[in-house]
Amino acid sequence: MIKYYNRKQNRYEIEKVAGEKYLNWSYSSPAGIGLVELLLKKKLFSKLYGFYCDTKISSKKTKDFIKTFDIDMSMYDKSYDKYSSFNDFFIRSLKPNSRLIDNNHNILISPCDGKISAYEDINLNNLVQIKGFTYSLKELVEDDEIYNQYDGGSCLIFRLCPTDYHRFHFIDDGVCGGIHKIKGHYYSVNPVALKNVKKLFCQNKREWSIFQSENFGDVIYMEVGATCVGTIIQSYSQSSKVKKGDEKGYFKFGGSTVILFFKKDTVKIHEDLINQTQLGFETSVLMGEKIGLK
Repeated sequence: MIKYYNRKQNRYEIEKVAGEKYLNWSYSSPAGIGLVELLLKKKLFSKLYGFYCDTKISSKKTKDFIKTFDIDMSMYDKSYDKYSSFNDFFIRSLKPNSRLIDNNHNILISPCDGKISAYEDINLNNLVQIKGFTYSLKELVEDDEIYNQYDGGSCLIFRLCPTDYHRFHFIDDGVCGGIHKIKGHYYSVNPVALKNVKKLFCQNKREWSIFQSENFGDVIYMEVGATCVGTIIQSYSQSSKVKKGDEKGYFKFGGSTVILFFKKDTVKIHEDLINQTQLGFETSVLMGEKIGLK
């Protein structure tokens, strides 16, 4: 059971998890963990499942998936029966103007839908994955020059579950550099897995770039793959000017994670997000939602 904070309703809610029983068994039982290590964390498994999700026959499960998880399709550009495959539905696009983007230069927005954990004054060698498990930024980015520029800064972790909108966007006007790709495994990023796989983010496939934000400095923008997320698509043009709210890319099927790192004194994260993280709860946010100030 995953409890999270709904900041709009000012209450805690229980997350509906796709394949919850399977996840609990896979990451909490000896037999399940054995299967994860033998097969499920491998690229081949995610690649094969991704191939199935690209087929027309996979579209048959779209309607039931929408109903089971109460997905509001009114904000998306097509009805459920217009998607050619489950992956086509999974990477669905929003209707124009379905999300309002505050263009005030002092406002930081969420880059995606998901559950956020927020940390300030970070210690580069002691980043929090979940209670009891930590890792270092150097391990995460595998870059000796970049990581030490973010000591004392802020870290935002956005966990996207399979039911979420899976495109991610730019948090500000600016220019985004090239992609650094790091090969890795495909563990689930569900909290059940985070509690049982040491330094999971540092083990999974991931990509990162430096986003030269006009108002929040140079931001490390990272995408982390997960089980059944065999592909991270970057749809932006490298070194071209982008606007706040423009699409950066998207994940194909599965849960996944976006992580942002800010340098010290460049942003003030909203207090409710920091407080809930300290209490041990993620907070649900939508792409474009206000989450901080310059």
